[in-house]
Amino acid sequence: MSVLRPDNRPEEIVAAYLRELEIHLEAVRKGEAEYMFEIRDFAELLHIHPRHLSNTIREVLHCSPCDIFEKRLMEIAKDMIANSDDSIASIARHLTFDPSNFNKFFKRFEGVTPNQYRVWVKNSEAITTLV
Repeated sequence: MSVLRPDNRPEEIVAAYLRELEIHLEAVRKGEAEYMFEIRDFAELLHIHPRHLSNTIREVLHCSPCDIFEKRLMEIAKDMIANSDDSIASIARHLTFDPSNFNKFFKRFEGVTPNQYRVWVKNSEAITTLV
């Protein structure tokens, strides 16, 4: 077991948050998560105050926990859209979203709707196959 030192404590907190985030998102991907965690859920797992967790992540990574969470969630969503034939509504529910909110969330990050993204990916694959 490593000794906690004040100079590495913020990095340990961030590393623990990132580990717990990946565990939670894997559960979401597998359909095992009942709800999407919030910062307070992660803070509770780490036995620290939510504000301390948020401030520490901002200090170390120069972005918010929400930024990290949403970026990873988008990576999962894009993978599911590109690599499954499930409906967009089904993928949205799988990721604990209401389908209309998922469309807004996705478009805010990608600039296109999930359906447009799926068409773009399929067309890109078809072009790559022809080349």
